[in-house]
Formats: sequence, structure tokens, C-alpha cells
Amino acid sequence: MVATTFDYSDARVLVTGGSNGIGLGVARAFRDAGAHVTITGTRASTTEYDHDLTGLDYHPCKLPDPDAIAAVAGALDGLDVLVNNAGQNMPGGRSEYEPEVFEEVVAVNLFSAFRMAAACKGLLRASAMDGGGAVVNVGSMSSFFGIEFVPGYGAAKAGVVQMTKTLAVAWARHGIRVNAVAPGIIETNMTAPMMAFESLVGPILERTPMRRLGTPDDVAPVVLFLAGPAARYITGQTIPVDGGFSVQG
Repeated sequence: MVATTFDYSDARVLVTGGSNGIGLGVARAFRDAGAHVTITGTRASTTEYDHDLTGLDYHPCKLPDPDAIAAVAGALDGLDVLVNNAGQNMPGGRSEYEPEVFEEVVAVNLFSAFRMAAACKGLLRASAMDGGGAVVNVGSMSSFFGIEFVPGYGAAKAGVVQMTKTLAVAWARHGIRVNAVAPGIIETNMTAPMMAFESLVGPILERTPMRRLGTPDDVAPVVLFLAGPAARYITGQTIPVDGGFSVQG
């Protein structure tokens, strides 16, 4: 078997929400490919996490605080790749049908991604990486399908797909490519609460041709591909990483 490998030696990468789940999988993959990787998380320091964040430069950043976003971008001395991964749904177990919660979820998942991209634009524009600076946003299957219990999250992730297209058009002239991935159900801390409910997980597996849930390691290589020189002529696209869920009728 031939394993896919990437060389990001000397590249500078920022992965928001890189302290857990998909973000951590992506951050570790960039680190293992030789990149200098900065991650953000909601806790004060790496000592407050149970898992290993060795080799990752950590900055606390509670979204959607504009000052925190500006501080993260301002602390960077250069950037080649931004992965807009940070997000949440049903904060504190609250219902997204409550208007205040809906707005909070959209702010975290959509407004913050735009603010971080805008804050990093100058750094990405200055990137000397082959193919130019790159933004990879993280969408969701809720970008395309109505998922009843997360109306705010779904609205935000749909917005991420459209934002990806618009920034791709606007920033191509600056040598910045903007793409996205749309994961299916990935086994992470965020999705852990639903795993105990067969009524939720069963229909998803039944619709998924590959008959399994995804892992962060399924998503990471797609992000590394989109961010690098091999994808130098790809921009504005959202790639599903869903085991075929989105193509099953």
C-alpha cells in the first residue's frame, strides 16, 4: 500500500479549535508534515487538556470575541495556511430555537470564521508558499441538509460554504485560495452525546454507503491537500468528507 504524505516543512499554519476533535487531527497532521502549527482553544493553557498537544503553539481564544481573534492574528509573525475549524452547537445544552442561542451559535461558527480570515488576510497575502496562501474552512453536512435540532449551526455552516465561494472570488487577486471541507458525522467530543442514541446514529449509518462514522484522521488529509501546492488551481470549492452520505438518495 502507498501512504499519502505531505511536506509542509517551514510552513506556518493556524488551526482554530485545534485543541480537540477534527481540529486536533488536522493540527497534528500538519505538525507531522513539518509545519509550525499554532492552535487555539477555549482553555487558559495546554495543561488544562487531557490529551497531548506537544509540538503545537497554543493560544487561548474564546469565540466570538473580536479582541481575542485580533490578538491571535496579531501574535503571528507569518502565515501560509488558516484552517477555520473552531465551532460549537447547542452551547451548554441549550436549544438553538431560542433566538439568543441561535445568534450565539451563528456568531461562533460563521462570524468568527470571517473575522479570523479577515484578520489573517495580510499575512496570507504575503505567503511565499507554492500556490499562495490558503484558507480551509470547515463546513458540515448541515451546510446542505436540514438537521432539525441544530438550526443555528446549520444556518452558520451553510453560510460558511457561501463565504468560501465569495472570499475565493475576492481574494484570488491577492494570491489567496479559499476552500472548505464538509465532514459527515465524525467521532469527536462534539458528537459524543449523540452516539448513545441508536435512533440518531442508526439512520445515519444506514444512509452512509461506507457504513461507518468518520474520524478526524479521515478529514485531515483532505485539508492538507486543499491547503497545499497540489491544489494550486482549486478555489471556492467545498469537499464532502462523509463516506458517501451526501450522494445516497
